[in-house]
Parts: sequence; structure tokens; C-alpha cells
Amino acid sequence: MIYPDLELTIPDELGKVHFVGIGGSGMSGIARMMHQAGVTVTGSDRSANYSTAALEEIGIPVFIGHDAANVGDADTLVVTGALWQDNPEYQRALATDMPVLHRSQALAWLARGKRVVSVAGAHGKTTSTGMIVTGLLGAGADPSFVNGGIIESLGVSSGPGTDDLFVIEADESDKSFLLYDTAIALITNVDPEHLDFYGSREAFMQAFVDFARGAREQIVISSDDPGALEVLGALRADAAAHAPIRTFGEAADADVRITAIDDSGPVRFTVAIDGAEYSAQLAVYGRHNAVNAVGALSVLTGLGFEPAAALAAISEFGGTKRRFEFHAEVGGVRVYDDYAHHPTEVAALLDSARAVVGEGRLVAIHQPHLFSRTRLFHREFAEVLEAGADHTVVLSVDGAREDPVEGVTGALVSNDFADASKVAYIDDWARAAEYLAEIARPGDVMVTMSCGTVYQIIPQVVAALRGRFEVTEQ
Repeated sequence: MIYPDLELTIPDELGKVHFVGIGGSGMSGIARMMHQAGVTVTGSDRSANYSTAALEEIGIPVFIGHDAANVGDADTLVVTGALWQDNPEYQRALATDMPVLHRSQALAWLARGKRVVSVAGAHGKTTSTGMIVTGLLGAGADPSFVNGGIIESLGVSSGPGTDDLFVIEADESDKSFLLYDTAIALITNVDPEHLDFYGSREAFMQAFVDFARGAREQIVISSDDPGALEVLGALRADAAAHAPIRTFGEAADADVRITAIDDSGPVRFTVAIDGAEYSAQLAVYGRHNAVNAVGALSVLTGLGFEPAAALAAISEFGGTKRRFEFHAEVGGVRVYDDYAHHPTEVAALLDSARAVVGEGRLVAIHQPHLFSRTRLFHREFAEVLEAGADHTVVLSVDGAREDPVEGVTGALVSNDFADASKVAYIDDWARAAEYLAEIARPGDVMVTMSCGTVYQIIPQVVAALRGRFEVTEQ
């Protein structure tokens, strides 16, 4: 893995820029923005996906596979943190003293001179960023933005605007959220993770305190999340060292308070601001999305937008790609995909999916992501999957940037189920797809979940379901 050098001076002029790992959701958005700003951009990735295809459509050359020759005559290299150190394109840049920027530094370059709204948190930041962007656009603003996922209504994860506002999803995994000149900081929650990088829970928590203290205009933070409350306590212990604080959530003392939630369908809620109440219904499901929406509302009203208009605009948010994204229905079985890759996210996903299932069963398809995360959280994953899903298929670990760890496989999760009949560990995708088709019943909802490659199994699952239900469909 490649970590950002927080002390690096980012050049004013980048020249021609080559992106290594351009197909990632964050990387593709930054590449698109640079291209739209007039920068000559090229890129490469290990495999093609919808992001690489979209970039090629707007004129960005993308090489599939990594080779030193791909760098061409680029002046600057931009890398994703998930890159292996021995990547030939990265090694060529090092050998020729070419400037190398972490993707977060490229984003900081794009946002220079702007009034930055940075959205941080262990969970919900992609959705919250999308809600803020949707709300601003609907309320008549024209912000620039770079999100970690494609906003469905816009069809892109990034876009240039004419206003001074620049909304970004700020990544905490490697401290890169400290790079940005943040005006307004939104902290959705603080759930200690990435301890392989931070080394301790205390260091992780301190990074969020430092992020909040870096905000120049306002800090918007959850009133309910235990980790956020810990950060809030540290901030309030030194009131002179930070911007004004605005809290949101269900707590009685929240500045922007949720007074009611109905999550039996697309989520409805009521929120109180400055003594007045407002109601809304979102286009998305789940109690957690009501909280995300109120966080976004807190940001917009803090920027001066009128509450009713801001809330109406946020309510038009239709989701982001890979966040409970519907893919197909075969024989009455619906197949969805989600990015959930932490126990807290999985629990929230399964809870919101219940509103969609109705009388059917909820079948989780869980791909553990990272050997380090699986080793640390296999018991927690098993607990939330067993409690929230009717049946779970666990796949092999997607190690991404990590080397395999002996003894760390998907079986760690499946073995922790108290009821072995509710889980199956299958490390071969073809067999997993056939198994899912065999157990499927009309009315079931199947959800793939991981920030890894699990979405790529969906065509196999759909094909297997069609083979099972083809007589019924005719």
C-alpha cells in the first residue's frame, strides 16, 4: 500500500497526468475532473469496468494492465493507495524522479482556493456526500464535487461547478482527510478501523479530532455515535481551538434533532431545527439514511439554505452506485449489490433491506475484504450476518492490497455462526452461484456485500437463477 506524504508540497502545475488505478470510484472521479479542467490525462487499471469505459467515452485513454510503457510522456503520476509497491508504472516514476501524488493530493490540488465541505466518517460518507451535492444542486447552488461513488441521478461521481463550494468525500483510512483546507467538516460517525495503519485506537481517534479542528467555519457531527461523542468531548475540552459545532441526530440535545423515523418503506422522518419541525420522505431505505439526510441538512442549513427547501432538495437523492443497487429480478428473486464491508455497515444494510424483502427471505452474499479486517472482525461479521440475514453465503477473502495471511479465510466468518445451517462457506464462485440458485425461492432478496470485487459474481448468480427458473419465466 502507498500512503500519502502529508508534508509534500503539491506542485502548482502538474503537466500531463497519468493515473495508476484509474478505474477506482474515487480515482475515476478525480481523473474526470482534471480532464474537464483541461489537464491531459491518461490512466491504467488491472481490469476494465464501468468507470474505465465512462472515462474512455469522454476521451481519456485507459490502458488495461500495468506496464511501464503506459506512463508515456506524463509529467506527474497519480496513484491509488491500494497500489502494490512493485507496480511497474510506479517504479518507472520513482526511477525517473517523476512527481508522484497520492490520489488525495490530486484531490487537494483540484480543490485549491475553494470553500471545501469535507465529509468524513467510518460509514455513510459516500451517501452523505451524495445527499449534500443533490441538496445543493436542488437548492440552486452549483458546487464542484468528488464523491467515492457514482450519484445515480447524475450518473457521475464528480463534476465541476461554478460556485466556490467544493464537496468531497474525505478518506480517513490513511490520514489523507487532513490534507484538505476544510471550511465545513461533517463527521457522520467514528468507528475505529484501519488500525494496521494507525497502530492504536487512540491514534485513530486523535486523527478525527485533528480533522475537526482543521475546519475553518463549522464542524457538523453526530450526536448519537459513541465515537463521534468521544471526538466531541475532546473538542469541547478546548473550545478555543475549533470552529463552531453543530450536532445532529436523535439525541435530545442535538442541534438538528430527528424526532420521528418510519423505516417500514422508503424512510420517512421528522426533524426539528430552531424550534420548527419539518417532515420528509426519502427515495432510499433504512433508518441510517434518515440520519445521513439530517447530517446533510445540517450542512446545508449551516451554509445558509432555508430548511424546508434544503430538505426537499435532499429528498430527491436517489442513491449511489453500489449502495443497495438493484441489478435483476429472476423468478421472483431480486438481486442487489452493496459496498458494505464493515460489521456496522453490514448491520445497517441488512436492517434496511428488511423493508424491501416483505414475506421473502434475505440472503447475504458476503465477500470478506482484506485479510487484516477479516482477522480483526470475523466474529462481529458472523454476529451481524446471522442476526440480520436468513441465510449467508461467505466467499473467499478479497485481499486487495494485502498479502495472504495463513489461516485467514472466509471460513473464519462461517465458523463463528452459532447455527451452522444458516451459513455456507464456498470459495469457488461458480459453485456459489449454483448453490444460491438451488436454495432460491420466489420472494427472496439476495444482496452481495463488500467493497471488493463481489459485484462481479452477480452475472453468474443471475445466469444460475435463470437456469433454475426458466420454465417459470416462460
